[in-house]
Amino acid sequence: MKFVYVGKEVVSDSLKARAEKKLSKLDRYFNRDAEAIIRFRQQRGGRNIAELTVSVDGLMLRAEENSNDMYLSIDRAADKLESQIRRYRTKMGKHLRDPKPEAPEEVVEPVYEEVNYDVVRVKKFSVKPMDVDDAITQMELLGHNFFLFMNAENDSMNVLYRRNDGTYGLLVPEQ
Repeated sequence: MKFVYVGKEVVSDSLKARAEKKLSKLDRYFNRDAEAIIRFRQQRGGRNIAELTVSVDGLMLRAEENSNDMYLSIDRAADKLESQIRRYRTKMGKHLRDPKPEAPEEVVEPVYEEVNYDVVRVKKFSVKPMDVDDAITQMELLGHNFFLFMNAENDSMNVLYRRNDGTYGLLVPEQ
């Protein structure tokens, strides 16, 4: 697995070693070389945020955790990634390979639940071209956490969403 580190004055050799140790355990799930982007951030109040993004064959897995200890944040985020992989392993079968058995004489095949999703509501609405500021206003008026709109600047469908820290994110498709 290839590792890329992002962080301002936070990235130390011991943090890199911890992240590599935790993420190297995930190598058994991937059939090709994967790339892991590890972002370290510190917020006011002593919150340490570790964001782990693993990409392999166009598949993106992401986990973010925060705590008072950066090492704990790394451990929790890596555990969350492994949990995601195990939970969605059947759906991601073409991107992952079967894990190597630990001990041949005691091979126990884990039972995975099939995850079924049901669409319980379909909502149709008209889409009008608007700029990002208008979309933010509309989203706030509706009281939603996300909003789909036609961006007047580039004539493409965009998704505006509210992030956990109260700021906004914008999803723009590549064309």
